[in-house]
Amino acid sequence: MIILGIDPGFAITGYGVVEYIGNKFKVIDYGVVSTDKSELFSSRLQSIYDKLSETIEKYRPDCMAIEELFFNNNAKTAIMAAHGRGVAMLACTKAGLPCYEYTPLQVKQNIVGYGRAEKRQVQQMVKAILNLPSIPRPDDAADALAIAICHAHSMITAERV
Repeated sequence: MIILGIDPGFAITGYGVVEYIGNKFKVIDYGVVSTDKSELFSSRLQSIYDKLSETIEKYRPDCMAIEELFFNNNAKTAIMAAHGRGVAMLACTKAGLPCYEYTPLQVKQNIVGYGRAEKRQVQQMVKAILNLPSIPRPDDAADALAIAICHAHSMITAERV
């Protein structure tokens, strides 16, 4: 199974593509889509959509896993990130992929075993699980890989139940 993990954002959207076969992960690609704040709002959304559509076309994932947004203080930031998330979900839907959503708490619980884990702990576990020489950079790419791993583990649990 090839999974596209997405850490949604507006200025930066992280993505990670992993293959999960049996009990083993293989990293296919990861990175970020960065948008320039000097561009028009609509152009920035188009950039996110185009890059994610291109990634879907290139790697042909079986599904996409995306993080649900959680903001507790800045409504403007939440709204901007939600636009980026919506565009990512649109790219997924237009490609005919099933889309799965996970809260930050679910991702941390799944990766580290503790829902209140620190970002650094999650990043270290992503490095270990994927057998990488270093923590993926930038943070948004590491988060996207964590979401993909979370989905793989969640699918295994769902199949057992």
